[in-house]
Amino acid sequence: MARLEASPGRSPARGHDKPRWWRRKHWYLVLFLLAYVGVLLYHQYKPLPDGISYASQEYRVEDVKFYRDLTHHENDIRHVDQEIFARLEQMIEEAEDFIVIDVFLMDGRVSDASVDYPPIADDLMQQLITKKSANPEMPIVFISDAVNTGYGSYPADWLEPMKAAGIEVVMSNLHPLRDSTPVYSTLWRMGLQWFGQEGTGWLENPFVDDGPRMTLRSYLKLFNIKANHRKVYMTERSALVASANAHTESGFHGNVAFEVTGPIIAEMLKAEQAVVDLGDSGVVLPDVEAEETANGGSLHIQYTTEGQTQKNVLATLARAGPGNELWLGMFYLADRQVVNAITAAANRGVEVSMILDPNETAFGRKKTGLPNRPVVQELVEDTDSKVRVRWYAVGDEQYHPKMMMLKQDERSTIISGSTNFTKRNLADYNLEAGLTIWGPPEAEVMREVEAYFATLWSNRGGAYTLDQDEYQNVLSQGQRVVYAVQTFFNLTSY
Repeated sequence: MARLEASPGRSPARGHDKPRWWRRKHWYLVLFLLAYVGVLLYHQYKPLPDGISYASQEYRVEDVKFYRDLTHHENDIRHVDQEIFARLEQMIEEAEDFIVIDVFLMDGRVSDASVDYPPIADDLMQQLITKKSANPEMPIVFISDAVNTGYGSYPADWLEPMKAAGIEVVMSNLHPLRDSTPVYSTLWRMGLQWFGQEGTGWLENPFVDDGPRMTLRSYLKLFNIKANHRKVYMTERSALVASANAHTESGFHGNVAFEVTGPIIAEMLKAEQAVVDLGDSGVVLPDVEAEETANGGSLHIQYTTEGQTQKNVLATLARAGPGNELWLGMFYLADRQVVNAITAAANRGVEVSMILDPNETAFGRKKTGLPNRPVVQELVEDTDSKVRVRWYAVGDEQYHPKMMMLKQDERSTIISGSTNFTKRNLADYNLEAGLTIWGPPEAEVMREVEAYFATLWSNRGGAYTLDQDEYQNVLSQGQRVVYAVQTFFNLTSY
């Protein structure tokens, strides 16, 4: 049989070679992937800006005030009992030297004008404008998040009037922070961000029905899911560390706040200056001397931001022992380290009781119960039902606190603030504010918080909470799968 010979100097396979441009394309892809991975890793682990993830000194004080907003429903009637913004109104009236506020949401738009929401945003805006008019030399600084402008699509209608009145308004620059959604944010940093956000919007507002339209470019920025999520209200006299936004449509939400006084305010101002310095506003906050005070008072307090709050949470959970009582009142619970620590605490004899939001709604939109429902199922399974759970009986509102309390024989510890117990909130991604309080269980603030949990758990004076099975029996395997995938790729909104 004849044998085919290749022509001299010619490879038999040459006819199957890819063109040179095809081979070059593979190198382009390799270079892109190398750049993508490099940008992703850098913005996950880069050094944090100065003053971010901050822990103050520990201070001893005589008293810490506790405030709470509660809503419950009976016979189709909404019952509202609010304390937080009433106290803030008093603080603003009493302020003489300065007012500094850092709050995620400052907006008065509502989806349903027929609902009689408390006009939180309008009242706060007008009160600050009036205060500035009466005291033109008083520094008043309002720090907030780009969510109030639809990420650049429209003016912040509750911030612009304050700016016109001479109040310093600072929109937080979050670009220097680490990326909490790295798979997407890396693409954003490598090109999508260069298109800006401004322009005529044409897409539906995701935060409020019939709200101002947003541009596609603003949506692309939103998908980074990055926020200045703090809720701190300060004057020279005292400071509130809260879970409550200045947001009218959140006016019926359950929330909590703690009021502190003394030299810790100076450290809180330094932590806020670090947020201001992320941008180029040039605003300088009041410089208050943190004078040393006598070691008086039975309570200890510490102010923390970002990941420093997580350290206090984990240290407190690690200290819990058999017979101790652990209470959680939480909007979102999902951080893996915290969930593991709660599981371990329950399995070594800590009495764990949690009141959670069922995650039915967010910004007026229906949710699927993530993350709380699959997390509760995991906790129940991994502790052989040692963890007790009740769901808050929500209507359109949310059960929005972020609070933990550990009661021991000689010491009780409270950790509360703006920080949901999720990776995004605890792991140096969002800007967050927290307060840790510890001292004797018989201290007034400890007894008040313990009574708060007991009231909600036992439905004293109102229909506040529901049995665990009320929502848990509708948990699907699909929800657990979606939760696992979202968590693995950090593709969550919580």
